[in-house]
Amino acid sequence: MVSEQQKRVLDPERDAAALKALTHPLRIRLLGMLRQDGPATASELAVRSGESSASTSYHLRVLAKYAFVAEAEHRDGRERRWKAVHSVTAWSNTAMDAAPGTRAWITLSRRVQIEHLEASLARHEADIADGRLGQEWVEPSGIDDLIPRLTPESLTELWEVFGRKLEELITRDAEDPRATQVVLLTAGLPLAPRNPATPADAAAPSGTVTEDAS
Repeated sequence: MVSEQQKRVLDPERDAAALKALTHPLRIRLLGMLRQDGPATASELAVRSGESSASTSYHLRVLAKYAFVAEAEHRDGRERRWKAVHSVTAWSNTAMDAAPGTRAWITLSRRVQIEHLEASLARHEADIADGRLGQEWVEPSGIDDLIPRLTPESLTELWEVFGRKLEELITRDAEDPRATQVVLLTAGLPLAPRNPATPADAAAPSGTVTEDAS
């Protein structure tokens, strides 16, 4: 869990322009890179993203215009370095869904999170295989595929309990040299009952549990 100072809460009416700025896929990627890996120059981000430095520089300036990124301390005077202003971008799903102009933002943001999970999984597997992460990380790493039956109130409570526990663990591990960055993507997506006559979705998860830590 992050502090309120590290969180940018967007309002669909007050921050409509900022939300529109974040609909560009590259801007979302650049912001994610800065949050995950720390300050970088437009050239460094161009190498990581496979884009031109002119393109990354332009999109960083747009992100800066809406206070998502800001200039970081420079190593020298030759090139501007950028940093993320906040660790998390948050919003009210109810408020977003009620505003037609921003309703699609929820879907877009979730699709980007899935892409981030796929990229993080590939990076994790490579880090284990190449020895950049020790074997002590093999057992606790993983992904859960759970389909519990919950009420709206229980799902809300689950998020709250999870957030409190995560905050407790982050505080506990803050000074431990063994602590490392962990990509932790959680989802709570209710599903309406399927009509028995509807063909099964071949891509749907099985509901089995794989080896995991939260």
